[in-house]
Amino acid sequence: MSQVVAPPPLAPAPEQRPNPPLRTRFPKLGKRLLIGISALIALTACVFFGWRANRGLSQSKDIAVPTAKVERGNLALTITARGELRGRNPEVLVAPMMGGAEMHITFLRRTGEAVKPGDVVVQFDTTEQEYKLKEAQADLAEAEQHLLQAKAQREAEQEEDRYALLKAKADLSLAELDVRKNPLVPAILAKQNDLALSQARDHLAQLEQNLTNRQATGAAAIAMQEAGRTKAEAQATTARQNIEAMTLRASRAGYVSVKQNSTGGFFFYGMTLPLFQVGDTVRPGMAVAEIPDLNNWEIGATIAELDRGHLAPGNPVAITVIAAPHQKFTGHVRDIGGTNGPPWDRRFECHITLDNPSPELRPGMSSLLVIITGELHDALWLPAQALFESDGRTFVYVQSGKNFAAKDVKLVQRSETRAAVSGLASGQVVALANPLEAAKKKPTSASPLETLPK
Repeated sequence: MSQVVAPPPLAPAPEQRPNPPLRTRFPKLGKRLLIGISALIALTACVFFGWRANRGLSQSKDIAVPTAKVERGNLALTITARGELRGRNPEVLVAPMMGGAEMHITFLRRTGEAVKPGDVVVQFDTTEQEYKLKEAQADLAEAEQHLLQAKAQREAEQEEDRYALLKAKADLSLAELDVRKNPLVPAILAKQNDLALSQARDHLAQLEQNLTNRQATGAAAIAMQEAGRTKAEAQATTARQNIEAMTLRASRAGYVSVKQNSTGGFFFYGMTLPLFQVGDTVRPGMAVAEIPDLNNWEIGATIAELDRGHLAPGNPVAITVIAAPHQKFTGHVRDIGGTNGPPWDRRFECHITLDNPSPELRPGMSSLLVIITGELHDALWLPAQALFESDGRTFVYVQSGKNFAAKDVKLVQRSETRAAVSGLASGQVVALANPLEAAKKKPTSASPLETLPK
């Protein structure tokens, strides 16, 4: 028999122990990681801010300042403005004077509508005046009846007075005849005759005096009635004239220009007043419309107060009518009006006469004006925006290399766009903007990091 050998016993399994924590196995790993991350953040920040500083520095060096050259030559000094075309010496249609009563427009032609002499332009409501006319006509008829009655009564009184006077004279004649009989009649009868004669004479004298008074009274009564009739006639005539005056007609051929309505309401500076229209209330004496003289055109322009000292009557003007751009018109300054407007925007009215009118022009057309205020020969000039003023100084910024330096100059004369100066040389380059202010402006372009969404 074979012998079975038993296997050797197994060695005991090692004891299972838990893994130690990371910081125990690598005690310096976390600290090194934190130091590395911090260093990376610091390096990134240094690179970023260095890039920003270098970019800002390069941009501040590359700021573009607009420039222009000083030129020498003939300089025409001009002023530009906008104006409105209108006829000179217009026929103004004014609301009639009605004793302060307001009127209402019932008919009104439109602006620009052509009219002929005698055409109705404005019509006001005549209802009240027609009522006054009928009332005056009734008063006139009544006054005429009273006058006829007074005259008839006076004629009747005159007949009575004539009869009484003839009777008194006859009684006096009879009394005188009786007195002649006194030598032949008894004394008492003679005395009665004398008394009758004296009484007849007194009666005749009193009657003649009464007749004179009655004639004066009758004439006064007739005069009163005639005054009443005259008053009624005057009222009727006034009402007729008012009715006729409330229809405004054109006395010349032309185009209607309706005026602005400033009746009532509150308006602020700069607001455009509405034009009159049918139904508006008008006060007596207000201008409602006008018909310009088409043979004499003018342009009204409002110009800034700063340019008033450069203008003078007679200055030539180049005119461009916006509605007729293909034609070139010329004119000259006729007169200069007073200054008005708020303190921060003072302006004055300038009237310009049109030298070469055209049949196609109409009132109210807008126009562009170039007023030539003078001309300088062989003058140094530069754009007006290159001239600066501060603390009583007038100076420019002259370019020297890549920099600019302020230099005082003397202003000879200036216009809206150009200025003639002395103290510079032809060909020098000057800044059209303040270089110091341009350097302070923040760059408009953004960095790549600023363009990222947040």
